[in-house]
Amino acid sequence: MLKDAPIRAYIPASNIIRARKFYEEVIGLHPKVEYAGGVVYECGGASVFMYPTPNAGTSKASQAFWQVKDVEAEVAELKARGVKFEEYDMPVGVMKNSIATAGGAKTAWFKDTEGNILAVSQRL
Repeated sequence: MLKDAPIRAYIPASNIIRARKFYEEVIGLHPKVEYAGGVVYECGGASVFMYPTPNAGTSKASQAFWQVKDVEAEVAELKARGVKFEEYDMPVGVMKNSIATAGGAKTAWFKDTEGNILAVSQRL
């Protein structure tokens, strides 16, 4: 049954070399295994498969988020590494210093080199 099988997220990349440099050198992920032209990263017990495709960056929705304990610290560290965060007009809640507080969470969104939208989020 699917409820007992691990689920893996996808991150599309139009330029796998450029994307790997971002995820490994800027974000700090470590590749676990390479296959099918892509790479698997493990984060906090879950995994994500980055794969080559010309369709990267076409979604207007978030691809994935990291659930963190201290979103302010994560945003500060990522900004220091050169990550640019998105600023959105929030219909509800408040956005301050790239972090939105609404719906029981603090969340900050950024785009990777491929145009994919990702986030770091802290439940309140």
